[in-house]
Amino acid sequence: MIAVRTYHGGKASEHDPKEIAKLADGCDGLLWVDLVEPDEDDLACLEEQFNLHPLAMEDVRKHHQRPKLDQYPTHAFVVAYSNDLQEVDFFVGEHWLVTVREHDEDGKAWDNEGARTRFERMTADVATVGFLLYVLLDELVDGYFASADSTEDVLDDVEGTIFRAFGADAGEIHQQLFEVRRKLVAFRRVVVPLRDVVQAILRGEVGAVDEKARVHMRDVYDHVLRVVDQLDAHRELVGNAVDANLAMMSNRMNEVMKRMTSWGAILLVSTLLAGIYGMNFDHMPELHWRYGYPFALSLMAVVTILGYQYFKRKDWL
Repeated sequence: MIAVRTYHGGKASEHDPKEIAKLADGCDGLLWVDLVEPDEDDLACLEEQFNLHPLAMEDVRKHHQRPKLDQYPTHAFVVAYSNDLQEVDFFVGEHWLVTVREHDEDGKAWDNEGARTRFERMTADVATVGFLLYVLLDELVDGYFASADSTEDVLDDVEGTIFRAFGADAGEIHQQLFEVRRKLVAFRRVVVPLRDVVQAILRGEVGAVDEKARVHMRDVYDHVLRVVDQLDAHRELVGNAVDANLAMMSNRMNEVMKRMTSWGAILLVSTLLAGIYGMNFDHMPELHWRYGYPFALSLMAVVTILGYQYFKRKDWL
């Protein structure tokens, strides 16, 4: 799907994709071409009409690029990701911007409708390439906070159940923690490099982003730093939760071993007595005693009760 829009004098206009060639050659105002999961013909058309660099087009075709900023003679190429790890590519020209949104594993692309509505509410004097790039990146980064908050909620729930879990539940919690850690690592890989991209834009390395837009871009940079700090804090919380869960599993195992050891010690004397009186010898004390059997049973019961009381006082049972 291709959406073509122009902005001039505070007015937004929709155009047919067939008009891209005419608009690219001479457009009064700002031209924004937005593509969602383009096919090879769409990419070839864009490459020709906007004179896009082959290396940048190769990155678009291959997908899963690291967030970065590349400079070419006629344009800049920016790679960023949404909070759902959906790749978004930007081609930034002097009076035009091309965005390429790729589908994720679930067949969904990043929704930029909020960014478009926000940009179109701006006044005519800020309807520039720099401000459009700022709004799009700001919407992307703002989505990171929702993911970070969701991860924090998951960690709070897991931490609350660590001290209540037992047996198989503890193992399930451990698996959940490793899943959270895996997602944090994947998320951090797309957030941290974006910090360098925004920093390069702030240094003026993208000529299409003017000074007014760079002032607003500092807000995006601040948000990226906040998200990075949150991710680092979450990684530390996950590590602490894993350690706490392992410690609780070890403590529960020790409790089980203490109980098993206690009962083994309690039954040891009774087993010893039963083994002694069960030996097949003719000349044994109490062998022909009338009260030998109840005496042996009573002795076993007394020893068992005394052992149970002893280990109970020691808090092993």
